[in-house]
Amino acid sequence: MSVSVETRDVSITFGAGPAAVRVLPGVSFSVSPGECFGLVGESGSGKSTVLRCISMLTDIWTGDILIDGKSVRAMPLIERCRMVQMVFQDPYGSLHPRQSVRTVLNEPLAIHKLGNREERMRKAITDVGLPLSFLDRFPHQLSGGQRQRVAIARALILEPSLLLLDEPTSALDVSVQAEILNLLQRLREERGFTYIMVTHDLAVVDHMCDRFAVMLHGEITEVLPRDAIPANGATHPYARELIGASLEYENAH
Repeated sequence: MSVSVETRDVSITFGAGPAAVRVLPGVSFSVSPGECFGLVGESGSGKSTVLRCISMLTDIWTGDILIDGKSVRAMPLIERCRMVQMVFQDPYGSLHPRQSVRTVLNEPLAIHKLGNREERMRKAITDVGLPLSFLDRFPHQLSGGQRQRVAIARALILEPSLLLLDEPTSALDVSVQAEILNLLQRLREERGFTYIMVTHDLAVVDHMCDRFAVMLHGEITEVLPRDAIPANGATHPYARELIGASLEYENAH
């Protein structure tokens, strides 16, 4: 089931007094059910922090975040975790080195007291294009792309409605990046997921996203449709500069 997402004036400040740093000055955007929405911008612009607020990995923000009109703060933890899952940037860092793939996939099923665990694990691992024998492997026995597929399988096993993707391919080789992006695209088409994807690569946005927001210093400068990229249809100076630099790089290669 697809869900809508709305952030209203989400702000977050780290520290207190004179040392306080306002990381997000007030972020507002909306995502339609089944949409893939991108957040782009330079490192430190606040993209990943927005995902951490939506997932409640960070809970010291102010403002409102609504999923299908319901505040994430009002959701019971178990319901929120079933509905919202996240795929992190570094698959090696997000998987326990001493836990087999089977253990990694079984843990969320056990926490949520779901039945048919073996069947669910088999479906999750084959859905991401890995053989069943990989259930008994450990992270160090997998390539980077295979580890990220396991991380995606872990996110999918609870059958969430919203997937938060934090640079899901940036730690991977270019050829593997394309495989993972195609996998994510296929899963979205098959299951109607809503995606919010953080990336600094506009080629990824062009491949995956329906719309995207350009962030600078924690603020959204502009929200644009995907087809604004080839002709650089941005109006904000920073957004134009970012897209222009990406187009120059693409043309040079």
